[in-house]
Amino acid sequence: MPEVTVNHREKAHALLKADADKILRLIEVQIDNLTMPQCPLYEEVLDTQMFGLSREIDFAVRLNLISESEGKAILEDLERKLNILHEAAQNSV
Repeated sequence: MPEVTVNHREKAHALLKADADKILRLIEVQIDNLTMPQCPLYEEVLDTQMFGLSREIDFAVRLNLISESEGKAILEDLERKLNILHEAAQNSV
């Protein structure tokens, strides 16, 4: 595999992971400062951000920059972290 292709794949994976981390930080801020997880605004932001990330991942998969399993792993990791945040917020109330 050419080095350029490997670099593009690594960059795509890093960018998608960074976007997932941004979503996690956004939700952390919402939970800490703005709204509770049962608030419709929280759900709207979360749904919109997750949908956007899934579309980015789909695009990267279609360009063969990441595999479907890599994309699925990014989403599953983010969902797991978000569930932990949600549970922590519920337990602190």
